[in-house]
Amino acid sequence: MHLCLHDPRDGYYAVRPAIRADGDFITAPMVSQIFGELIGLWMIEVWRQMGRPDPVRLVELGPGDGTLMSDLLRAARLEPDFAAAIDLWLVEPSHPLRVQQVQKLGAVARHAESLDEVPGGAPLLVVANEVLDCLPTRQWERREGAWRERRIGLAGDQLVFGLAPAPGLEGAPEMAPEGAVFEHSPAQEALASELGARIASEGGAALLVDYGREAPGLGDTLQAVSGHRKVDPLERPGQVDLTVHADFPSVLAAARREGVETRGPMAQGDFLRALGLEARARALSLAQPESGERIRRQVERLAGAGQMGDLFLAVALHSPGLRPPGFGTQT
Repeated sequence: MHLCLHDPRDGYYAVRPAIRADGDFITAPMVSQIFGELIGLWMIEVWRQMGRPDPVRLVELGPGDGTLMSDLLRAARLEPDFAAAIDLWLVEPSHPLRVQQVQKLGAVARHAESLDEVPGGAPLLVVANEVLDCLPTRQWERREGAWRERRIGLAGDQLVFGLAPAPGLEGAPEMAPEGAVFEHSPAQEALASELGARIASEGGAALLVDYGREAPGLGDTLQAVSGHRKVDPLERPGQVDLTVHADFPSVLAAARREGVETRGPMAQGDFLRALGLEARARALSLAQPESGERIRRQVERLAGAGQMGDLFLAVALHSPGLRPPGFGTQT
């Protein structure tokens, strides 16, 4: 997955990311400006709870084309002291996407290849939308009463899946049906640990939104998307987007081991409604009466059942004592 997505010469994100309506896929910020605006309000409230620190490092992981951050910053201007306190960082390894982000945001942000390049010394506010799903996973398949690791090899000139012995596998259920698939992503856990350690040390919070599982389970979630359709993940390596489900139980556990508190998972629709989705949609419709039906469709896509509303989940990692909005009393 890492090579297919990030190889400097042939990786999908390094060379040909197509995150747009006429490309391979779109994300929630591209559905409606409301998504990023509500996250901006979330950031303001958490910043107030943190004691209004100045400066505060506002960090987006995997900013796409910059739409989410553009909308977030527009909402941030409602609290001038917060807007003035922001030290903005975009963690983005893709050069083509960095170009798009600069076109969208101008020179207000600095770029980093990874989170460890973002300087310390100030509290963090982090947002990551559809980032966990792009991190590599390992898979094991149940065959003849034992777990075998799924690997990728060659049959002639075609990539194929194969199985290899998996001694000492931890975390997989002892009993599982023949053909069952178990996934574990050390990369997702590593990111959660890094975020947790930074927040435990510097203070702050991170909001992660992605599609994934809210309870441990089995299943092959590897998929490839091209032209808004699922395709064979082995057929055109480097030319299509590859994803797996976020493993939220493992992600949250890894963060808590570093000393932070967590909230969620919570369905994206419930989370956005708790932040004021309907009220913002009504205000937009009043300001743009000719766009009322379009705005209604956008809200349905973001929060409706069977759409992003229950397919995507939101979680928060935060300093002890904070009460990030949108999650109620969830822990």
